[in-house]
Amino acid sequence: MQLLVKLFVHCQTITDGLQSLKPWDFKISYDKLVIASGAEASTFGINGVKEHAIFLREVYHAQEIRRKLLLNLMLSDVPGVSDEEKRRLLHCVVVGGGPTGVEFSGELSDFIMKDVRQRYSHVKDYIHVTLIEANDILSSFDDRLRVYATNQLTKSGVRLVRGTVKDVQPKKIVLSDGTDVPYGLLVWSTGVGPSSFIRNMDLPKAPGGRIGIDEWLRVPSAPDIFAIGDCSGYLESTGKSTLPALAQVAEREGKYLAGLLNKIGKAGGGHANSGADMELGDPFVYRHLGSMATVGNFKALVDLRQSKEAKGVSITGFASWLMWRSAYLTRVVSWRNRFYVTVNWLTTFVFGRDISRI
Repeated sequence: MQLLVKLFVHCQTITDGLQSLKPWDFKISYDKLVIASGAEASTFGINGVKEHAIFLREVYHAQEIRRKLLLNLMLSDVPGVSDEEKRRLLHCVVVGGGPTGVEFSGELSDFIMKDVRQRYSHVKDYIHVTLIEANDILSSFDDRLRVYATNQLTKSGVRLVRGTVKDVQPKKIVLSDGTDVPYGLLVWSTGVGPSSFIRNMDLPKAPGGRIGIDEWLRVPSAPDIFAIGDCSGYLESTGKSTLPALAQVAEREGKYLAGLLNKIGKAGGGHANSGADMELGDPFVYRHLGSMATVGNFKALVDLRQSKEAKGVSITGFASWLMWRSAYLTRVVSWRNRFYVTVNWLTTFVFGRDISRI
């Protein structure tokens, strides 16, 4: 006789804002559990990052960046503000030269050049963008693409600084060489790492602290638990390296796992404790489709190599920008949302971005 053990997930509600409610606990039973909780921004233990920097992870981060920038624009127009304070308020600093940091720097510079300067003419000599990176920007891209990106960002008015942040203070950051960099807006984009939720789970860990999984995306010590996306990584025993924290990785893993769970269910292993010895078939295999990044001013980079060492096609310029926009639309879930995104792009192209503060 097989002993069946009831499996539960213990949860707690979270509400934010003015209507915040007292949290309450509840639990949900499961047969198969998929953990796909993502990751959190890496701060590398640097003092002051969480208190003073804005990350690029969630929708509310984008709203906070917009609110902060527009607030600084208005504060800089207050009579009596010194030139030095204006330069600080209007200095936008981005830390992290990966695709996200580069894309944000390029788009922010476009926003400043094409929209902000028309509305706030007094900021022309004060507002600028600085991108700080410890090594080369876009290190995973082809060398030719990195040079192109550097040139385009420089032409767009983005100042590139090579350095490592040592300390973050309310109005300035301190680099490892002792240089002080005053800022009014600080955006942190230095990659991601395991969240505290993942670190505190009593499950085997892969190198780097992610949940350890096998070739079928299972947690070996708990056969009914699977993990995908940024929160998971291959165990050392598999001999495979941890996959990059990219949306295309999570998407591919999700599709594979959906098929695997359907297969398990059809074979009679859908219930808890019933599929441990089942033949699962082919393991998950990830093939990189390439990387894209926009650098502003209708320019982008497309790197279609499967790895940094492999040979492949790399494209720059306006054609790459069209490819980047087209690829973005294919990732939007519904046709309704694709229509909304397209209309928003067209409206922005014709009338510019909305810079009113709400």
